[in-house]
Amino acid sequence: MPDKKNSQGKHQKIWAIFSLLIIASLLLSGCGSPQDAKVYRIGILSGLDAFQPITDGFKAQMTELGYVEGENVIYDVQLVSNVANEEGKAREILEKFVADEVDLIFTFPTGAASIAKEATAGTNIPVVFANTNVEGSDLIKNVREPGGNLTGVQSRGPDLAPKRLEFLQQIAPEVKKVLILHNPDYASSLGSLKLLEPAALGLGIELVVVNIQNVADIETGLQQQIQDGQVMIDAILVIPEPVNQSPEGWKAISTFATEHNLPVAGSTAGQIGQGAIFTYAPDNIEIGKLVAPLAQKILQGAPAGTLPIVTPEGWLRINYKRILDLQLAAPEGLLKQANEIIR
Repeated sequence: MPDKKNSQGKHQKIWAIFSLLIIASLLLSGCGSPQDAKVYRIGILSGLDAFQPITDGFKAQMTELGYVEGENVIYDVQLVSNVANEEGKAREILEKFVADEVDLIFTFPTGAASIAKEATAGTNIPVVFANTNVEGSDLIKNVREPGGNLTGVQSRGPDLAPKRLEFLQQIAPEVKKVLILHNPDYASSLGSLKLLEPAALGLGIELVVVNIQNVADIETGLQQQIQDGQVMIDAILVIPEPVNQSPEGWKAISTFATEHNLPVAGSTAGQIGQGAIFTYAPDNIEIGKLVAPLAQKILQGAPAGTLPIVTPEGWLRINYKRILDLQLAAPEGLLKQANEIIR
């Protein structure tokens, strides 16, 4: 006869194993883990039209990291055309993010980051910035350990300016006078000019510096370069600064350059298709992608101020068609360095 006790024991063991498998399955699927089910809220403020693609790069990379919009992350994306001229609106947006108690604020460029730091003072809301000039500012303690509630991807504007001047001379070696539209109240503009002056001296180029604070100043400064019907400059080099990079400011520059057949060295990626012979600046999409891993670490519990500042690479884009239109030539060596060529 079968041993009833052994039979019952076997059934109990089978049920025990089966129960353990069910529990393990529930745990692995996320049931019983409230944190896995959390939906994160991220407030994004784009503070300059030219930099809006940064948001696209950020969201794309966040998706790659497992943060799917509408499922486990919700973005509140707000835009201002130029934070330098719309500081009040930017402040309202950032203060609303704080009131909404978002899990993270992502903002750019420098002006927006400064306002975000003020708006989040005394809160636990972390801020990640992009295209932000940290040199000579009080935004962070240092690039290795920014401190407080901020970290991000810094601007490469000032340190790329001398390289832009070198590229300009390689394409247009006859250039001797280069116009610089400079905002003395903007840190990145100051930093660029400081590095450009010795570089220009070494290249035998004279910088014609015109101070600006608005689009009207740009238009006036450009017209001042015409004397007795002759244009007194050979080229224009645009340095990172909100007025130069605004749609209205850039339109004034590119229109003047087109009318007078002047080469323009641009400072943002979008200018390459709007009259610049080349641009040398970090790629906006790539900048956004660099921000995403920082955001991921913060959402997973890392204090923002302990995460080192990230530095993006410069991207060289050459408008070969515009160069030929101006009867100039791009050296083969320079073309080989380009990340993108418009022919």
